[in-house]
Amino acid sequence: MRIPFHVPQFWCSLAAVGVVVIAAGTALSSEEPEEPKLRLRASPKVAFAGKEVLFIAELRDGDDDYRELYCVTVEWDWDDGTRSESTPDCDPYEPGVSKIRRRYSTRHAFRDGGQHRVRLYLKQRDDIVASVTQSIEVRLR
Repeated sequence: MRIPFHVPQFWCSLAAVGVVVIAAGTALSSEEPEEPKLRLRASPKVAFAGKEVLFIAELRDGDDDYRELYCVTVEWDWDDGTRSESTPDCDPYEPGVSKIRRRYSTRHAFRDGGQHRVRLYLKQRDDIVASVTQSIEVRLR
């Protein structure tokens, strides 16, 4: 035998609102910042020894205030026995206020011919937080 059960409309409305509030609260609390993606390009990709090559690295997409990428040390490994490094002077990090730098560029002239795997490291202290590699060909005249 089935016993009819009646739920007043008022309680149904509150239950529906409660589910939405709980779901929305859960989604917001588990949301993680989106990490930008690091890309590197060289121009030209084939160069003669002694001529400068332009390297441009970009952080694409992701959050503008991504903490791990705020105020990073930039290290270039040229794969020719040399490295370049720069550390900016930045204000302390403030969530929602501080902005990451999105573009890094520099030029480098290679003396030796052959394939070179140029590596860019973005570092916080001694920890690498992002890296990318770009191969170029250097020809002798």
